[in-house]
Amino acid sequence: MPTKQRLNYSAFTIMDQNRDGFIDKGDLRDTYAALGRLNVGNDELDEMMKEAPGPINFTIFLAMFGEKLKGTDPEETILNAFKIFDPEGTGVLRGDDIKYHLMSQADKFTEDEMFTNFPLDVAGNLDYKNLCYIITHGEEKEQE
Repeated sequence: MPTKQRLNYSAFTIMDQNRDGFIDKGDLRDTYAALGRLNVGNDELDEMMKEAPGPINFTIFLAMFGEKLKGTDPEETILNAFKIFDPEGTGVLRGDDIKYHLMSQADKFTEDEMFTNFPLDVAGNLDYKNLCYIITHGEEKEQE
């Protein structure tokens, strides 16, 4: 499975909290709770669920995600996803932490394929800001 598709599937399975292959209202509530937002109202969750043309399986999730990305800054969207794991806003993630998530969720990465294209720095951290730039622009940002 290509890396981009693996990342999308990982995002899907993180949200599919009950692991039934569909994202439902309970999964959305649990995802918000995992992100620290405990007071999400039923009306808000119902509105989100109404955006889907039917039950939200992986295919529907991809279509909806693609629609949301139209007209937005993809680099910013990817950065925001990484920022969930970086509450201090350092711009780097501990390699061990990101390794755990990528090897234990969804279509699991292997250790060999994990950091081949995006190696960790000497401190064992992943510079996700640079990674996002590479993903969206196809090349490493020149050092200033």
